[in-house]
Amino acid sequence: MPSLAAKATTNNATPPPRRPFSLAARAALATGFVLAAFLGVVGLTLTRTNNDRALQGLHDRLENFFMAYLAGTEVSRSGKVLMPDTLPDSMFSRPGSGLYAVVVGDNNFKWESPSAIGRDFGFLHPLEPGQSQFIGPVDTRMGRLYYYIRGVALDNAEKKSVPLTFMVAQTEDQYEGPNAVFRRSLIFWLASLGVMLILLQLLLLRWSLTPLRKVANEMSRVERGDREHLGDQYPQELTGLTERINAFIDSEREQRVRTRNTLADLAHSLKTPLAVIRSSLESVSGESGLRDQVLEQVRKMDELVAYQLARAATSGRQTFATTAIPIASHAEDLVQSLEKVYAAKNVLCEFDIDDNAAFYGEQGDLLELMGNLLENAFKWARHRVLLVVKMRPVAGRQRPGLWLSVEDDGPGIDDDKIESVLQRGVRGDERVQGHGIGLSIVQDIIRAYGGELGVDRSPEFNGARFSVKFPPG
Repeated sequence: MPSLAAKATTNNATPPPRRPFSLAARAALATGFVLAAFLGVVGLTLTRTNNDRALQGLHDRLENFFMAYLAGTEVSRSGKVLMPDTLPDSMFSRPGSGLYAVVVGDNNFKWESPSAIGRDFGFLHPLEPGQSQFIGPVDTRMGRLYYYIRGVALDNAEKKSVPLTFMVAQTEDQYEGPNAVFRRSLIFWLASLGVMLILLQLLLLRWSLTPLRKVANEMSRVERGDREHLGDQYPQELTGLTERINAFIDSEREQRVRTRNTLADLAHSLKTPLAVIRSSLESVSGESGLRDQVLEQVRKMDELVAYQLARAATSGRQTFATTAIPIASHAEDLVQSLEKVYAAKNVLCEFDIDDNAAFYGEQGDLLELMGNLLENAFKWARHRVLLVVKMRPVAGRQRPGLWLSVEDDGPGIDDDKIESVLQRGVRGDERVQGHGIGLSIVQDIIRAYGGELGVDRSPEFNGARFSVKFPPG
């Protein structure tokens, strides 16, 4: 059987807005981006510096090889160029080693180191004495090369000048190898440093946001009713916020008490003159028709005052509950009172209540809710009533949900009469004593706490079952 909900819902609800990032996530992302940019700039700067240093080192190395060759080169009296027998590095003696030396001069003179034999140095061009160049990398058939070239003029014993051009070349792989090792090492250490800095930043963020987490935890305890106010041991930046929250809590509680007291005073002020009018009319014997009509209107006014007083006492779902109200003890007290009232019916009321079952709200609302449901069940039951209370915890919520049902073995309620029974002032059977406002008060309380009321047939007793569901908080 479909249940009747006391709280209307819409089927085409818009999706909730996307939840913004937490403060910790925002700080972590911002720090991560800044740190990545900083380490990237540092890495590029160090890489460029190392490249410049390595390139300068390569220039100096090739120039030193040139100086070594130049120092060992002689010119005979006949103008013949005599190259040194001892090479400045063993790589010059190994063919294809990647380190080459070439000397060219007039009259098609050309000398090559053993490592350069069979290599093509067609790009080499003579330079005037005193000129020098450091060029690279250059694409050649031997691969990419860096080379140092310099023009000189050597004099023989007869002071005759012989122009020569020396070139010392090295392949790029011998230059890039150490650079690649440096880059890999740099990336590893910068990445390690970045990870360590991010972990350190997360620890600092966790420590820095501890006061905010403390505020959230204490707010949760205030909502559960475990404490009255937020503490006062907070950093200066949060002191103003916590003081205003405490002031709001006090103001909300005071306003609730003032509203309830004002409405109660109004209701009691109306009840006294109504009672005087009723007493006066009951003592009058004449004009019984008018007397009965006035008495009927006074009775209705008295019922309306009682109903509105009960509605005013319903505080509803509160952000800052004073405490969690245990259900079992109050249920026992209510049932003991009802058993005395309906002693002639010999009704047995059974309980199925979870341990530590509690109602997060005002005690008066709980008593009004259970009292009306239980009284209604006792009124219609033949011999048995069942009260069931179940807690329904939900992950991420401070307060668990609550499911409460009252069943009886009475005649039950037909489907077509459920809506009318729940209307204020309507009784399921005119022969049964009552004003017909109890279930209306129950609906007002349930609606005030954001719950739902369902009415169907009891699966165990085949009578009526009233089910109340309160969402988690």
